[in-house]
Amino acid sequence: MDGRDWNLFLIPYEQAVEELKVKFKTLRGELKTREAYAPIEFVTGRVKRISSILDKAKRLNVPMDKIETGIEDIAGIRIMCQFVEDIHRVADSIRSRKDLKLVYEKDYITNFKDSGYRSYHMIVEYPVQTALGLKKVLAEVQIRTLAMNFWATIEHSLNYKYKESLPDDVRIRLRKAAEAAFQLDTEMSSIRQEILEAQRDFEEKSNVVSKVLADIQDLYFYNRVREAAQFQLRFNELWENEDIFELKQLSQDIQRALLRAKKSSRA
Repeated sequence: MDGRDWNLFLIPYEQAVEELKVKFKTLRGELKTREAYAPIEFVTGRVKRISSILDKAKRLNVPMDKIETGIEDIAGIRIMCQFVEDIHRVADSIRSRKDLKLVYEKDYITNFKDSGYRSYHMIVEYPVQTALGLKKVLAEVQIRTLAMNFWATIEHSLNYKYKESLPDDVRIRLRKAAEAAFQLDTEMSSIRQEILEAQRDFEEKSNVVSKVLADIQDLYFYNRVREAAQFQLRFNELWENEDIFELKQLSQDIQRALLRAKKSSRA
């Protein structure tokens, strides 16, 4: 083993992980705003532990002076999606980005591993601006569904316990579990439209409710106490009946009342 300062060595990878997490979370927020739906459910990231780097280098016969190119997942990003279809959309988005370079990709969904492992992997080269200048580091982006991630997390834990030598009965049961997880993804895809419509309805109702309550508070700010109290009573009734159409109408009425209050305050 060489005598490198591992804390210094890992700094660019830590920076890459943090920056990529921010960028993909920002992408999620933008798509949510533009289209009311984002293919990204959530994003996580990690830098490989030193012991894991050394173990992998030993397993793959990567020399210590070749670790930066020989170990491609020191920086790792994981993007979770609701549906299998979303995975390909996210992958398309990553391919088109100008702030990173795609090195290669592996489709373990179409060509899943013998263990049953499914995921979409993209190795990217990402430029990091360090105190010593620009440094390009490799990072692995894994894109998978929640079901795939649940299975992969369990498999990882078992492989760690058995040191990559799973007993035959455990391996068989894991393979069956992987198929069950994929069947779940397939079933969810078959009712994707219904799920998306339900989520949009929930999001729309949540936004209307937040808007109504915020605007009622603004009326209190303009000393329109009586109007605010009346609107609050109407809201309480409509909320009990879960009437989204009337809630939208209420929101418009409150906004008109706010407009009058603002004009009056300027007079």
